[in-house]
Amino acid sequence: MIFDASELENQEKYRLLNGGVTPRPIAWVSTRSSDNIDNLAPYSFFTVASCNPPVLLYTQVNPRSGVQKDTLRNLIETGECVVNIVNAALLEKMSLTSTTLNMDESEFDFADVSHCASDKVQPRSVKDSPIRYECTLREVLSISDLPMGGTVVLLDVKSIYVQDDLYENGIINQQLIDSVGKMGGDHYSLISECVELKRP
Repeated sequence: MIFDASELENQEKYRLLNGGVTPRPIAWVSTRSSDNIDNLAPYSFFTVASCNPPVLLYTQVNPRSGVQKDTLRNLIETGECVVNIVNAALLEKMSLTSTTLNMDESEFDFADVSHCASDKVQPRSVKDSPIRYECTLREVLSISDLPMGGTVVLLDVKSIYVQDDLYENGIINQQLIDSVGKMGGDHYSLISECVELKRP
């Protein structure tokens, strides 16, 4: 089947993009509001933008309601966040934090997510996350202000936490990280097998 993007409804475009660009890593982003309310939300349009300097990138798909999400609002106000990597043990709690709460409520409390102080930024870190990137806001790029349009967020990495048993010989052990990937709809991919294939 061939789909002409110019003829598709917004939800159709979303499903074809969300369901085809898979699996995607999940940025479980923790921020703190200017009122000291801790926020935690997952974003699956997420990748590395640069290694020198180290920059992460995630995209917020604008809600159909047009209301800005707390994560982006907090980032713009305070300029800091933590990108927590999700493993299989954290999957259910991560999913719970995708709910919509009032601005004065914390997803850490709602989903009973254990937390700890971060090293270089104010927002809390997810204590059980195997890898955490403490970041400051670099730039916000609006692709479209329309509902379901995209806002690209670039983050400068200031500090990286890697769980001790995952770091061997200068690399992160891919067999042990047990990271979760986002598929289309409500589906996720788990690592049942990690295949190593040498580059030519």
